[in-house]
Amino acid sequence: MNTTHSIPEKELVTIILYISLFFIIVAVVLIIFFYFSRKKIIQKELEKKDLVLQYQKEQLHAVLFTQEEERKRIAQDLHDDISSKLNIVSLNTHLLSASNLSEAETKEITDNIINLTGKALENSRKIAHNLLPPVFEKFGLNAGVEELCEEFESSKAVKVHYKNEIDFDESDIDRHLHIFRILQELMNNSLRHGKASEIWISFNTVSNVATCNYEDNGVGFDSKSAENQKGLGMKNIDSRISFLNGTILINSQINKGFSVVFTF
Repeated sequence: MNTTHSIPEKELVTIILYISLFFIIVAVVLIIFFYFSRKKIIQKELEKKDLVLQYQKEQLHAVLFTQEEERKRIAQDLHDDISSKLNIVSLNTHLLSASNLSEAETKEITDNIINLTGKALENSRKIAHNLLPPVFEKFGLNAGVEELCEEFESSKAVKVHYKNEIDFDESDIDRHLHIFRILQELMNNSLRHGKASEIWISFNTVSNVATCNYEDNGVGFDSKSAENQKGLGMKNIDSRISFLNGTILINSQINKGFSVVFTF
């Protein structure tokens, strides 16, 4: 009887051992799986944080670059338009202290001083206007762009077609100033480099994304050439687009005009 019962007991023990071993293996596999899964999740989170930090650094770099370009432009304007004229005013003022001046010479020098002072004052107003146009500050981006178009048209060199379908939030003026500067840069390029006679600007919303379409009928250029884009001040524009978290698409061919689509 003992022999007949010992075989099932041995089999039972074997089965229990195999089942136990199976569960141990499953447990080990699950532990290893969860360990590596958790490690992968942590790694992805760290990579995501690195990407966010990298993006923030790029944005900061874009802002600093834009600010530096603005400072250079203002310094150049002050040097060219204001300092040079004030230097001549200073020289003329010293001439007035000469004792042997005739009445006609005194009048000529005085008229020069008045004329140059008036020009320096007018140029300082223009520089201040370029920094932040009063209309833009008071009435927002749409009014600022309308005035910008009128200023370009007043030169009689170009016709500007402007259309806006976006209701801009007045509290977002800091971001809007970058959009204004982008258009200012593009319009200057269209006149200076593109020799355009017509410009088209429109704001609209495409798939819930605010979009600006810009186009001119100028001489165009090879948009695939990095040198051309750099020559057109695209680095400054790219910095502003980066700050706006937007995208930009440029299309141009020689003698076929220039077009830009950017989001913000």
